[in-house]
Amino acid sequence: MVFSKEASSSSHGLNPTSPEETPLLPKLKLLSSQPKTFANVFIAVVGAGVLGLPYCFKRTGWVVSLLMLFSVAALTHHCMMLLVRTRRRLESVMGFTNIASFGDLGFIVCGSVGRFAVDLMLVLSQAGFCVGYLIFIANTLANLFNSPTPTNLHPRILGLMPKTLYIWGCFPFQLGLNSISTLTHMAPLSIFADIVDVGAMGVVMIEDVFIFFKNRPSVEAVGSLSMFFYGLGVAVYAFEGVGMVLPIESETQEREKFGKVLALAMASISLMYGGFGALGYFAFGEDTKDIITANLGTGLVSFLVQLGLCVNLFFTFPLMMNPVYEVVERRLYNGRYCLWLRWLLVLTVILVALLVPNFTDFLSLVGSSVCCGLGFVLPALFHLMVFKEEMGWGGVSLDVGIVVVGVVLGVSGTWYSLVEIFSVKV
Repeated sequence: MVFSKEASSSSHGLNPTSPEETPLLPKLKLLSSQPKTFANVFIAVVGAGVLGLPYCFKRTGWVVSLLMLFSVAALTHHCMMLLVRTRRRLESVMGFTNIASFGDLGFIVCGSVGRFAVDLMLVLSQAGFCVGYLIFIANTLANLFNSPTPTNLHPRILGLMPKTLYIWGCFPFQLGLNSISTLTHMAPLSIFADIVDVGAMGVVMIEDVFIFFKNRPSVEAVGSLSMFFYGLGVAVYAFEGVGMVLPIESETQEREKFGKVLALAMASISLMYGGFGALGYFAFGEDTKDIITANLGTGLVSFLVQLGLCVNLFFTFPLMMNPVYEVVERRLYNGRYCLWLRWLLVLTVILVALLVPNFTDFLSLVGSSVCCGLGFVLPALFHLMVFKEEMGWGGVSLDVGIVVVGVVLGVSGTWYSLVEIFSVKV
């Protein structure tokens, strides 16, 4: 095994001077309490993907969607704890140190192949989140300022579709923001983004309740099989945060209680997601749009909520791209800052966003194609490789089963998501 060979190295850990072995994440400040750990998990998991959940409920049925959300939350928690247990085993029994990130763990367990697998999925998932941000910003601004009218069903600005113009409008500003070599002073924007997300969810849920009692639209409990895999992709995307679990756990004061805190956080998030998705679908039924805020009225509160979400996602973009720069610059530029490489990556994200028509369809694609591998397959595989000699057949079967389920869900969900993206919407 790779990790047994590396155990004979001089430091029994990672060499920080090697580009291949440099930890992806810097040391974090010590967390002093369980509430802070809970808050960090919440911030790491909750994102803009929640705004596509009502549309997911519409496509898959509200009963199926609720079952999917709770099942994905439980499986995500289990796989996060597999990573934690694997690192603890390597540190306490095999003498490794400085396992600061998911990529470090992959390198110790599987060598360069493990590091590359984690790096690739991390780059694709983080860039995918940013593509989703641009789609959300463009669609929301087009809905606010350039909605179709009876006399102008296909509005254009300077000959371009509003979505196209707004995405290209973000480009020069994102070049500037993403040119900043260190984003430490922008970290408060991440907290601000989550506050705005939660506030927006609260406003939308209150609106949903009033609209539901007024309209009472018909809703479906169960959708088709193809929509089941589609919904799983959205659910996996919504709970993605596995890349931050090791840094958060390592900075928890009472590490022995981390599993309970993580479970409480995931349970709270799943209940919040379930309530938000169900209320949004119950309020608008078959008229539920891919971004639930587009269903809101034209009042001042609705306008401010949607505009606020656009602003916070705009400034969250460089924060989410930072791990991508760390990986790409480490592999292609020896870990040194490279402006033209960052600009090229921003341009790539812009071009992909222009090609994707639907926000929630893209969430499902990223969740199925990348997040299943990053959140389910790799944690179970790494755990199996480290513990297989002491696990019984039940433990081995569970890890193998998670790997198989992750692969099947990833392939099936990716296929159905691509079908949805390239199908003609009528």
